[in-house]
Amino acid sequence: MKKLACAAGALSLALSAALMPVAASAQNVAIVNGKGVPKARVDAMMKQIARQGQPVPPDIEQKVRDEIVLREIFMQEAEKRGLTASPDYKQQLELARQNILLRELFVDQQKKNPVTAAEIQAEYDKFKAQAGDKEYHARHILVEDEATAKSLIAQLKGGAKFEDLAKKHSKDPGSAENGGDLDWAAAGSYVPEFSNAMVKLGKGQVTDAPVKSQFGFHVIRVDDVRQAQLPSLEEVKPQIEQRLQQEKMTQFQEQLRKSARTDYKFSSN
Repeated sequence: MKKLACAAGALSLALSAALMPVAASAQNVAIVNGKGVPKARVDAMMKQIARQGQPVPPDIEQKVRDEIVLREIFMQEAEKRGLTASPDYKQQLELARQNILLRELFVDQQKKNPVTAAEIQAEYDKFKAQAGDKEYHARHILVEDEATAKSLIAQLKGGAKFEDLAKKHSKDPGSAENGGDLDWAAAGSYVPEFSNAMVKLGKGQVTDAPVKSQFGFHVIRVDDVRQAQLPSLEEVKPQIEQRLQQEKMTQFQEQLRKSARTDYKFSSN
């Protein structure tokens, strides 16, 4: 009986020893020059790709495996040449470590302080209030001095075509070639001096005096007015959310900067 027990034990040990390389190889995607390439590297890269939020092609895992094994081949050559001891490598490694750590910090902060639905709604409501309930299809002629603007208004009253004068005299490169056409826009899209004068005009009316702004002197005509055609919340939600996230992150970074005890003087101070 003792001999049978000993034989069974020896057989068990032999099987375990035989299976160990199989179990170890299951944790690797390849063996390169006698060194295992852990599958965990593939999993980490796949996770990183998934975090980007883009569709993952069905054949991506095989491509990732190829990339991981190639990296191991190249890394072994770099290590053989002693490059891991070079000062340049160590400096770049430290910068990479900082970049990764900072990215994780900002991801963690965003997870803990997400943009809420209420914040998005409030921002959309503010946008609607600023845009107003009307849109204006306006034209303008921009000149450098008041005298020229007054002369143009006199010519318009005398029967000259607004579009012709805009093409000839306007200094606004974005609209001059189109006869001063500014297309449809809300009053809030313009500087206050321009919008305040524009909203007082009826359809087809021209300002009876030059309108001064930071850009020069304007002669304005309103071609038409309509109810504002604003995008729905769902249409602009991604843009609003992204902007609010950026604002929150900027505030977080500024808060950390101001609370840090340092003798360094930032250029923005």
